[in-house]
Amino acid sequence: QVQLVESGGGLVQPGGSLRLSCAASGSIFSINDMGWYRQVPGKQRELVAVITSGGVTNYADSVKGRFTISRDNAKNTVYLQMNSLKPEDTAPYYCNVDAYPNRWQRLVYWGQGTQVTVSS
Repeated sequence: QVQLVESGGGLVQPGGSLRLSCAASGSIFSINDMGWYRQVPGKQRELVAVITSGGVTNYADSVKGRFTISRDNAKNTVYLQMNSLKPEDTAPYYCNVDAYPNRWQRLVYWGQGTQVTVSS
């Protein structure tokens, strides 16, 4: 099995910055895409950003130019640098990893969520 440990959430004022981290550990044969989602109460979970194993990135329109996703393949870790934060960015953020725990299985794993609150 693959375990995901997230960190970096918290309370920040509008215009501030936070950096989220998500480290994958356990039985890992290889990792494909790594990403971040968020879910505002009453709404569906939405993709914030995703990065492929080759480093290709994709962002939600609402965060383009403000958020940057990156990964360290040697550490099996994905990061989300969030700048110019807005109150509407407030939500729990979930790490998502598409991985092979062995050469035969491909599974999607979710982190436990880390809360980001943007408020003055």
